[in-house]
Amino acid sequence: MPNPPQLRAAALTVTAVLLFSLMTGCSDGSKEEDLTAQKLNWKECPAPSESEGGGNAPSPLPGGTEWQCATLKVPLDWAKPKGDTIGLALIRAKTSGDPSKRIGSLIFNFGGPGGSGVTTLPAFGEDYAKLRTRYDLVSFDPRGVGRSAGVKCEDDSQLDEFFQQDATPDDTAEQQKLLKNTKSFNAACEKNSSKTLPHVRTTDAARDMDLMRQVLGDNKLHYFGISYGTELGAVYAHLFPKNVGRAVFDAVVDPTQNPEQSSLGQAKGFQLALDNFAEDCTSKTEDCPIGDTAQDVKDRIAKLLKDLDSKPIPGVFPRQLTQTAATNGIAQALYSKDFWEYLTEGLQQAYEGDGKVLMLLSDSMNGRSENGQYSNIVPANISINCADDKPRYTSNYVESKLPEFRAASPLFGDYLAWGMVSCTDWAVAGAADHPDVSAAGAAPILVVGNTGDPATPYEGAKKMVDALGKGVGVELTYKGQGHGAYDSKNKCVQSAVNGYLLEGTVPSAGTVCS
Repeated sequence: MPNPPQLRAAALTVTAVLLFSLMTGCSDGSKEEDLTAQKLNWKECPAPSESEGGGNAPSPLPGGTEWQCATLKVPLDWAKPKGDTIGLALIRAKTSGDPSKRIGSLIFNFGGPGGSGVTTLPAFGEDYAKLRTRYDLVSFDPRGVGRSAGVKCEDDSQLDEFFQQDATPDDTAEQQKLLKNTKSFNAACEKNSSKTLPHVRTTDAARDMDLMRQVLGDNKLHYFGISYGTELGAVYAHLFPKNVGRAVFDAVVDPTQNPEQSSLGQAKGFQLALDNFAEDCTSKTEDCPIGDTAQDVKDRIAKLLKDLDSKPIPGVFPRQLTQTAATNGIAQALYSKDFWEYLTEGLQQAYEGDGKVLMLLSDSMNGRSENGQYSNIVPANISINCADDKPRYTSNYVESKLPEFRAASPLFGDYLAWGMVSCTDWAVAGAADHPDVSAAGAAPILVVGNTGDPATPYEGAKKMVDALGKGVGVELTYKGQGHGAYDSKNKCVQSAVNGYLLEGTVPSAGTVCS
């Protein structure tokens, strides 16, 4: 979800410590250059730029292994592979194990779309220590993200205004203002990134990964995709089924849904997560500080949001916590059960007139650092979604769908429904209603679904298995909370994933972890 007003399939990137990235931009590539023969110049990683969220260069892993960064040259337009090129920022940590037992590189995509893998992988690097015993851990900024020809739209002050707007209009005047702001944002993207926008589709990123595989020296692509990363991995499997090595999809996008169906599914998913949060708070032995019953918790949240619609409260000075920012902050906290305590604290403070915690959660979702600078996660997210998704929705259509969305989620329904207008005035036509992920002939892909996942609802895992085709997808269920399963630290999930990636042991289809 990183972009209000449109909640989409974000992943760990929205909660990561923002760390780094590297070079890029467009250049005139040699017309005769064989890009598969290029040599990567691995160097010490610099600190991330503003577009990657700022911060410090990644710290060494326990044991002293340094992170290394490089730039991969890829065609700007895959229809013209010998034309202009762009650079993709890469990061790696070399294997810690016996070199003779090294399998190859394990490439990660943490989702978004729009998340910087170059900043996210170091933030979670210790979680993958077991996998590093036989793989080099590798991630990258996909095209359009960070410094990989990162999409630019509005400046920081304009983005502050954009995120303060009312994303759930109640009357014609508010509707017109939302549509005007959306149109202005989209026009800024076209003005500042016109050369890049037609070439940020998921199919383009999948072709980049196959070139990456070759340059890294691997016969097969070994892959770990989370959230949108599952869609990217599935599109790769469709395009290059024979090149699929050991692959894991975690927090699975439903590949059969169009944007409307996806948004409606997320409304149900975030409502389920809110229900679980409220039940968890009120079922504990100590008093829940934000309500006496689960329904009371949700009623008080609904009243807070209604009050904020007409009377915002102080947030992070000089900005105020609006209804939209509060909704966004609540959603951010529902991505992980580890964040539920912050949601409780933020709600307590908001009821007392202090919106700082909820606004900080919202800022994290939007890629805003404490110094007021934004990463490009939102422009990249919108650009990739709009390039991928063919449907374009009008305000009249959204209005007709509001009852269905409100039935799915009284809290998030309007927010997600109105998010469907994000691509209405986009400069580039969308590719399809939904991606083609049929991958007959591919090696087994482990597909991990989480029953409490708000952003990529559990039902999508079975849909992905079916869409990949017979003998490809192998489903594993995690009965848990939050977005994703492996990083929940559940031993059953980690054992199954590690067993496949490290030893090639495919768990039995239908395995359940709790």
